[in-house]
Amino acid sequence: MRTLLLAATWLCLGPSLDALSLGGRRTEAADGGEKPLRRVRRGWMWNQFFLQEEYTGSDYQYIGKLQSDQDHGNGVVKYVLSGEGAGTVFVIDENNGDLHATRRLDREEKAFYILRATVVNKRTGQKLEPETEFTVKLHDINDNEPHFSKEVYTGSVPERSDIGTSVIQVTATDADDGMYGNSAKLVYSISQGHPYFSVDPNTGVIRTALGPRDMDREQREHYQVVIEAKDMAGQRGGLTGTTVVNITLTDVNDNPPHFTQSIYQFRVPESSRSGSPVGRIRATDRDTGKNAEMYFTIASGDGMDMFDISTDRVTQEGVISVSKPLDFEKKPSYTVEIQVQNTQLDPRFMSMSSKNMATVRIGVEDVDEPPLFDKASYLMELKEDAEVGAAVGSVSAVDPDGARSMVKYSIDRRTDMDRLFNVHPGNGSVFLLRRLDREEAAWHNISIIATEFNNPRQSSHAPVFIRLLDINDNAPAFATVYETFVCERTKAGQRIQTVSAVDADEPSTGHKFFFSLAPEMMHRSNFTVRDNGDNTASILTRRASYSRLHQSVYLVPVVITDGDYPMQSSTGTLTVRVCTCDREGNMELCNPEALSSSPGLSTGALIAILLCAIILLMIVVLFTALRRQRKKEPLIISKEDVRDNVVSYNDEGGGEEDTQAFDIGALRHPDAAAALEETAKQRRDIIPTDTLLYPAHRRPAPAAGLILPPVGVASRGNGDVREFINQRVLENDCNPTAPPYDSLATYAYEGAGSVAESLSSLGSASSEAEQDYHYLSDWGPRFKKLADLYGTEDSDFS
Repeated sequence: MRTLLLAATWLCLGPSLDALSLGGRRTEAADGGEKPLRRVRRGWMWNQFFLQEEYTGSDYQYIGKLQSDQDHGNGVVKYVLSGEGAGTVFVIDENNGDLHATRRLDREEKAFYILRATVVNKRTGQKLEPETEFTVKLHDINDNEPHFSKEVYTGSVPERSDIGTSVIQVTATDADDGMYGNSAKLVYSISQGHPYFSVDPNTGVIRTALGPRDMDREQREHYQVVIEAKDMAGQRGGLTGTTVVNITLTDVNDNPPHFTQSIYQFRVPESSRSGSPVGRIRATDRDTGKNAEMYFTIASGDGMDMFDISTDRVTQEGVISVSKPLDFEKKPSYTVEIQVQNTQLDPRFMSMSSKNMATVRIGVEDVDEPPLFDKASYLMELKEDAEVGAAVGSVSAVDPDGARSMVKYSIDRRTDMDRLFNVHPGNGSVFLLRRLDREEAAWHNISIIATEFNNPRQSSHAPVFIRLLDINDNAPAFATVYETFVCERTKAGQRIQTVSAVDADEPSTGHKFFFSLAPEMMHRSNFTVRDNGDNTASILTRRASYSRLHQSVYLVPVVITDGDYPMQSSTGTLTVRVCTCDREGNMELCNPEALSSSPGLSTGALIAILLCAIILLMIVVLFTALRRQRKKEPLIISKEDVRDNVVSYNDEGGGEEDTQAFDIGALRHPDAAAALEETAKQRRDIIPTDTLLYPAHRRPAPAAGLILPPVGVASRGNGDVREFINQRVLENDCNPTAPPYDSLATYAYEGAGSVAESLSSLGSASSEAEQDYHYLSDWGPRFKKLADLYGTEDSDFS
């Protein structure tokens, strides 16, 4: 392989120039004789160029020269360059191998470039040398100033720290090459913040420069420090960068709390209850946060037992409150010493006065107080057989004020609804109003009210607990209902039942019961009673056999007596059934009448019978009410009053049996029917005519749809009927709810003067004989239809 000779103006690495000889090296023979020199092929002697960055000249910057031993200067060899920036950043003279940079380069953007070079024959294009790689490195110059990682730093240090306490570390970097010269070697300094802080020139650590007394947060809390970083190891001509550091002194508990005033005065009513606030006292602390939290205590004074003090965690104030009842008459004023201190103390500053004292004077105000009972509650005892009016006990209350007003007593009736007790209003004696029974209620709790005479609004209550003492006034009885049986075949002295007793009384020594057989049954009883001595008794047989068929049930009277005074006793009857038993004595069969506990119906049957009776009763009541609603006044009260009416609506009605069309009672009482409301609304479809105003001989034309009888039809005695008919006409004219004007409403009365006489069948005699109704045709066209109906043969209707 042929070699390329490289020459450059900047040579830093690689062999010296005198080693780049183009000839071979001399060799000696083994015998020490000289031999002729022989050329030896070599490769690249070194493969890198160095170029200074930030070139400011106007021409291309010369880098170096590439030389091949194939280049004999005859113009046949051509140099070719490739790699990073070839042809753009770097160019080579293809004839002589000179290498140049075409533009200004920055090492901070790219520190080196890798290129490749070769030589080819200009005529044939054939490579004369293999491609060889080399590097172009940029030499650094100090063209970048230091930069801090933050524009603004924030740090803190406790106040009163010692000199040299570390606060924060700042760091700056330089983009220049640290391996070449001092361009990237930085030195830190403080340009603002003296004399409080200092900075380490090599590490950038900021420390306190003053002692604890000078670094007091309460005097100055915030500091602004400016730090400077300079390259070139701080020498002249170096570049600098700056940053701002905000430093805050954090609080420590170096200040005790202090009261805002040395003496406080408060007043409190003597009626204040326990826990009532009296007043608030305040203390200040220059510290903040938890270091300013404080608590108050009562250190001394005559009111240490009467008052308490607590700390309001929100406002950090001391709250004085009442702990015991106050009495102006006993002590009108109190004085206490209040102490305040921090809740969290710093041992370094314990030597300072960490406690502060203040004097509090509290005056008690006199108020009108309610009466005060000599006891908080009363316990009284009374025998249950006490008579009405017997004394139970007494209460006492006095007015605690200086006036010593008289007190009257009464019972709060809400606590004594049955009015069992009363109290004397003057001396407070409690006495009985009604007889009591301990077995009903063993305790009675009442409340007695004490009220001032001069001021009834001042009152107080005291509970009174009354316990009734027991007396032996209840007889013992069986503890339960016993179901006892005896086998037909048994033996004398066999125990068939064990009984016990209960007593509503409660003797102080406990119950003691005695059992015995009733005296009248001592000699003729089939059973005997044996007292066991432990408040129980055994029922024993006296015979060896019993017959269920002869007698199935036996009644055994047992006398139970208690052991208290006065002695009480009762007789309980034990029912013993005779049953058939097996060999082990187990019951097998008893008489049905013996098994039934009590004759009669069950509860379910009684309820069913009662419901049936209630349902039957409701049905009877409902039927009676319906019958009463159907009852109406009879159409004709007297047989002589046979007046009827005809109301025609131009339709076929129910015939003679239709009596619902018109109430004939209106004809019997024309005066009542004639009472019309004068303020009735007028109809709009017709013009009303007052027919009552016209005399009998001059009648107006009837309203449309109304048919009036002839004037001569009614006799003089029937004027009331004429007035009634005229009134009905007026009603139809004036009533807005009446049928339309073109409807037909006929009101007529057939009196004694009628030629046809009455058509009503109410007064006619019943006859099944055939009648001739052709004469109806002679009465006029109005009766023609009627004649046709009644004149038809019966066969026509069949």
